[in-house]
Amino acid sequence: MESTELVAFNIIASVGTARSSYIAAIDAASEKDFDGAEKLIAEGQDAFNQGHEAHAKLLTAMAQGETVTMDLLLTHAEDQLMSAEAFGILAEKFVNLYKKLK
Repeated sequence: MESTELVAFNIIASVGTARSSYIAAIDAASEKDFDGAEKLIAEGQDAFNQGHEAHAKLLTAMAQGETVTMDLLLTHAEDQLMSAEAFGILAEKFVNLYKKLK
């Protein structure tokens, strides 16, 4: 398994990209660019899935008895993961709302 620090950085980078895509999707929808918004949400989901997969590998390693040190960096990575997930849910709701308002 990769070091916990490297996995944490991978999670942070992936979900940061996801969150940026979700915010850009909301912006696109506000400009009535719904195709662009849907594309950005899909890109965000791909990036989010990469971060989620890295996190799942950590959990699997821990379940198999490997030591995973919970430090500030990993705590930050998990916080960013949860934040990106919430942004994804909200982005989809905002895009749908903008579609209804057009």
